[in-house]
Amino acid sequence: MEIPFWDKSIETIDRSELEKLQLAGLKRQVENALKTTFYKNKLLKEGIIGGSSIKSLDDLRRLPFTTKSDLREAYPFGLMSVNKEDVVRIHASSGTTGTPTIIYQTQKDVSMAADTMARSLVAAGCTKNDICQNMMTYGLFTGGPGLNGGSHKVGCLTVPMSSGNTDRQIQFMTDLGSTI
Repeated sequence: MEIPFWDKSIETIDRSELEKLQLAGLKRQVENALKTTFYKNKLLKEGIIGGSSIKSLDDLRRLPFTTKSDLREAYPFGLMSVNKEDVVRIHASSGTTGTPTIIYQTQKDVSMAADTMARSLVAAGCTKNDICQNMMTYGLFTGGPGLNGGSHKVGCLTVPMSSGNTDRQIQFMTDLGSTI
């Protein structure tokens, strides 16, 4: 039996090639972080002046931690490293224990999140022949929209039920033959 892959080239990449890809991504992330006052101050304090300051994956140890209180302190736009016009979606925590924490997503981020979910679905055995009953919460939580995007990329028939209404959930499972 052949193992299914969403993106075989990346999922079976050679370790040395993966590390090159990871290092390039880390350098890009440092460059993005330096666009925010919050991270610029923290990174400069550690002697990191740009992506060129990152020489290997071991330099990850040099990067400062970000705490939940840091995320709250930066609310609402303090950690945004792109122009607001480039943000197409936000997600946020509930804020029940304090100020909500926000995730800003560009179109590229939304697409990458859908790819990540598609990879997970395919790894679990899902195909375009499945019926995906998405019972994750929609709204500011990433779960519902994330599963929706991934199931669409796989090509599943997707039923965006969200959470709750148990009787209706069971009816749809039974009537539609939901497999996911």
